[in-house]
Amino acid sequence: MKIHIDIDCFFVSAARIIDPTLNHKPVAIGGRSDTKIFNKDAKNQTVNFENSGSFVPTFYKAYETKDDDLSSFTDENGKVRGILTTSSYEARAFGIKTTMSIREALQLCPHLIIKAPNMSLYQELSHKLHEFLSKRIPLVEQASIDEFYGDLTGWVDEADIPAFIDNLRHEILREIKLPVSIGGAPTRYIAKLATTYAKPFGCKTIDKYNFDTFVNPIKVENFAGIGKSMKWRLHSTQIYTLGELRNRRGTVESWGPYAKDLYKRVNGEIDAPINTTHKRKSIGISRTFDPLFDRVELKRRIHVLARHLSYAILKLNVTPTVFHLNISYEMNQNSHKNISLAELFTEKKFDTLCLQLFYDADTQRRLQVIRLSITCSSFTRDSKKELSLIGFQEEQKMRKLTEETQVLREKYGIDTLKWGSEM
Repeated sequence: MKIHIDIDCFFVSAARIIDPTLNHKPVAIGGRSDTKIFNKDAKNQTVNFENSGSFVPTFYKAYETKDDDLSSFTDENGKVRGILTTSSYEARAFGIKTTMSIREALQLCPHLIIKAPNMSLYQELSHKLHEFLSKRIPLVEQASIDEFYGDLTGWVDEADIPAFIDNLRHEILREIKLPVSIGGAPTRYIAKLATTYAKPFGCKTIDKYNFDTFVNPIKVENFAGIGKSMKWRLHSTQIYTLGELRNRRGTVESWGPYAKDLYKRVNGEIDAPINTTHKRKSIGISRTFDPLFDRVELKRRIHVLARHLSYAILKLNVTPTVFHLNISYEMNQNSHKNISLAELFTEKKFDTLCLQLFYDADTQRRLQVIRLSITCSSFTRDSKKELSLIGFQEEQKMRKLTEETQVLREKYGIDTLKWGSEM
């Protein structure tokens, strides 16, 4: 049997470990795109590869502790900016939701306590929990910074699983001070579903005896893997619950391979193994900022993003062959460009490539830009692409310079060396 472990309101729960006075109070963690990365005196950026998940950036700067964390989200004009990345159950009782703006949340709950994020603390606690679980479960997979899967097959008798996961959640609370909810089921997909209905700080076990009574009444949109488009497609055929979906196999499977696989996941017919190691398949960096028209400044910001992403690529020791740049404009307009290039990776070449992608992607030059995003993928270790030998010897010289620059940044920080075009 598989189990799914999810930390309840992780960022808030972490803040409560540091400050127990936050217990039983409406608390929310704010989030704001780190535009300080573009400041010419920016420094002390940190890179994270260990964990992922919603609102977990690859690049971040630890916030300094402040008496009034709301000040972290107040600009020079006194305007409160930012969104909520998570909130406590006490806050949710006021209608507060994730991704809601901080200003809107304060209108719903004026006494809401807003705390600034502490990524270093989240990484530390997530690592502790992973180590703890690894000592008690044979196979543990970390799905995100606050989410884990485990396989208890052959380790715990099925009859003993409810007691096992109940003891496990209390043990985690006692040892690591984190409240978790745990779901157990024959497959990881149903285990994740069970966790959702075990929250907060609960556990739920699904077996062949209660499978139908648990799964059938659940709305289709509450099953992981059913997005908006699939939800509306199901609704258009009068399928609103998972039970109705299970009774319409022919209809669902006629929609193609993905729908056929989805049906089997809902029905508990297929599963995926616990993967104890994950290979990163892509890496990217993006920033959202106030509407900006100045193309000279936008190009400078491309240089900044390219430098940071180059540092991460070299740190991962991979060679990407697909490069993608996306521009988000005001008025919900978007544009993007991508290119495939199987060549030795150097920072200078990457910087030039990103700038060219920006030139090509910037098709709405009368509009202001609100977001820039660069992503690299299809690493040579996975794609099996061979690097071009054209100009290879000359590129090796630039690669050596890139590696020497990387050594200095590893020692003194990402912002130790910058391109003159950033200044």
